[in-house]
Amino acid sequence: MASLSSSLRSFSPGRHLLSSRASPLSSRLPPNRLAFSIDFGGLSLIGTRSRNVGSRANASMAGTAMESGEKKVQVFDTEEDLAVSLAKYTADLSAKFVEKRGAFSVVLSGGSLIKSLRKLVEVPYIDSVDWSKWHVLWVDERVVPKDHDDSNYKLAYDGFLSQVPILPGNVYAINDALSAEGAADDYETCIKHLVKSNIVASSESGFPKFDLMLLGMGPDGHVASLFPGHPLVHENKKWVTFIKESPKPPPERITLTFPVINASAHVALVVAGAGKAGAVHAALGKSNSPEQLPVEMVSPEGELTWFLDKGAASRLK
Repeated sequence: MASLSSSLRSFSPGRHLLSSRASPLSSRLPPNRLAFSIDFGGLSLIGTRSRNVGSRANASMAGTAMESGEKKVQVFDTEEDLAVSLAKYTADLSAKFVEKRGAFSVVLSGGSLIKSLRKLVEVPYIDSVDWSKWHVLWVDERVVPKDHDDSNYKLAYDGFLSQVPILPGNVYAINDALSAEGAADDYETCIKHLVKSNIVASSESGFPKFDLMLLGMGPDGHVASLFPGHPLVHENKKWVTFIKESPKPPPERITLTFPVINASAHVALVVAGAGKAGAVHAALGKSNSPEQLPVEMVSPEGELTWFLDKGAASRLK
């Protein structure tokens, strides 16, 4: 592709851009976290005063470096504490990849995830993050106009993007004038262009390696637009695919596939609320269900960090 289609770089016009400064990130102590123990298949991992539980006993302290493929679970007393920690986590990764690669590729999801990013638009991050290096994409999108209430783009714009000085050309929305199939193909072409341009890294498996994948989860354990029992959870060739009969409205969507999600350098699973405790328990506790939930298939080549509030973790005893 000779140039990136302007339809793939859609951002609302007239946005007020704030000046950004690349000053060092201010140090901030993480909020208190809830101490508890989880049994992962017979291995009991106990949170310390830092209230941070990892997939290995020696990764249970906050800030401990983790090896590739490790899982870290953090449980917070409140969603407010979760949001504070998520902002620091995201800002720290931004600084790391901007220094390392000169760019930071971030993939957003819809739902409550956007609300949990609210601390990034406050001091110190609004001034200290180098927003000009951010490149923002979506893990899934509803095939509706960008000003439609069901649009993940609109949700992200209203709740986050309109409040930070990310360059308009660095925000990659779907072409909502196309069919679901056409929009999926078009978005995959967009991502391939970003990989070719070294804006997005490439993994050893040949799939794009996003710096940070920010995922929410539904009460049924779905992530992106990959739903329990749907054949798309097994798609392993395409980078982006489409669905026309989503079990959750609206019916037509596009979504990144699991090979792309799992090629990410960092994946954050952000889950709040007691209504999602059952799916969290299935993924992190002991489940007797023969059916694997989509969230259980999130197993990145890089690092996976769960951000849970007390309600979401209430069945992890």
